[in-house]
Amino acid sequence: MPLRAVLFDAAGTLIETARPVGDVYAELAAAHGVALSPARLADAFRRILAQAPPRVFPEAPRDQIGALERGWWRGVVRSTFLAADGTARFRDFEGFFADLFAHYAAAAAWRVRPGARQALLRLRALGAATGIVSNFDGRLPAILAGLGLAELLDVVMLPGDARVAKPDPLIFTLALARLGVPAPDAVYIGDDHAGDSEGARAAGLLAIDATALATLASLPERLLDPARKGP
Repeated sequence: MPLRAVLFDAAGTLIETARPVGDVYAELAAAHGVALSPARLADAFRRILAQAPPRVFPEAPRDQIGALERGWWRGVVRSTFLAADGTARFRDFEGFFADLFAHYAAAAAWRVRPGARQALLRLRALGAATGIVSNFDGRLPAILAGLGLAELLDVVMLPGDARVAKPDPLIFTLALARLGVPAPDAVYIGDDHAGDSEGARAAGLLAIDATALATLASLPERLLDPARKGP
């Protein structure tokens, strides 16, 4: 298999939150007059996020995408607190949400996952293009820049760019079109089977489950192993 491009998911694969989501939600909520346990908030967040509609706005003008994504997150956060404790009342929910949204827009709220930087450097040294296909929102490019990863990526494709979200094959196809690489010459690495592996395969890419790797540092050698018939 010609190894011309390796694309990655973002959150959970290349990067991860620096602190547990429940801890951050609880800490910022307490500063705004609401006391709830991190565990309860983490559980509610997982449930609400799993049932939330896709964060895609295909008919919206591009200059409105950022505001619509922010509004989507406002709904998720509001529903999270209602699910955690319907009696909780903020003094100023809008102020709390502004602080929370800004927190996760900063690179300091995130960290590079083990082996990710080494994998990107090695793949690029081998001549492969590298990039991200993610369902993250428009805050991601600044986060990647702050973490020192932007310079190691040739493309970052988000729903705001593609007007579709994973697992729709189109988002993968558009990323490869920017690189000028055909799908059979590309690999996708992600941590979610339904959203990542199935979507990538439907677009014609080979797919690797990131959770099957000890760290991403082992990825380049796995791809180059001549004994393998593919990832």
